[in-house]
Amino acid sequence: MRRATQSMSHHRDVQGGAARAAVFGVSDGLLTNVSLILGVAGAGPAQGVVRLAGLAGLVAGAVSMAAGEYVSMSAQSELLQHELEVERREIERHPEVETRELVAAFQRRGVEQDDAERLAATIMRDPQVALEVHAAEELGVHPGRTGSPWQAAFSSLVSFAIGALIPLLPWFFTSGTTAVATSIVLGAVSASAIGWTVAVFTGRSRLRSALRQLGIAVVAAGVTYGVGTAVGVHTGL
Repeated sequence: MRRATQSMSHHRDVQGGAARAAVFGVSDGLLTNVSLILGVAGAGPAQGVVRLAGLAGLVAGAVSMAAGEYVSMSAQSELLQHELEVERREIERHPEVETRELVAAFQRRGVEQDDAERLAATIMRDPQVALEVHAAEELGVHPGRTGSPWQAAFSSLVSFAIGALIPLLPWFFTSGTTAVATSIVLGAVSASAIGWTVAVFTGRSRLRSALRQLGIAVVAAGVTYGVGTAVGVHTGL
């Protein structure tokens, strides 16, 4: 078992929640705020109005994302802990039933019955090992990797803020068409970089991932900018 654990150590932990929250947070922060900023800018207000809207979107979005991640991860962790406790009790009270379940699971994977029975009996001798194997087979999780709500929340908060800050930066130093154009360029480059980075971790096509992320950002920002422009024209802003 120790050797098997060592052989799997080169894999990244994808169940903890922090990595998922970070990727989703920075992507959502960028997409949300570039759309908000360009939507407000399309109405033609003063530089300070756009900057205030962007700051409000950054703070509100980051806090909301963090709270959502915490609640979501807490619920998921509590549910998994409950299911693990149920499985632990079943192993203690009905070891023969749990042994047969392991035998059946190993046979479904192509292990011969005699080998499956020996392997299941060996695993069931250690309650902790038995729990880990049953959890992996029946729940698809590791008992020690149910995720940290606080870690996921903090990761989501910081990453959303970083993503949201990128298109907002030009509005601290310039205004008008220059600020709009700079926000668009920064948003486009960042969206492409996010897609490229995701593809590095997932092993998918980097160009396709970058173009997909860019396309989503362009559509979202284009729609909100068009709405902002139309509203500004009709209201005389």
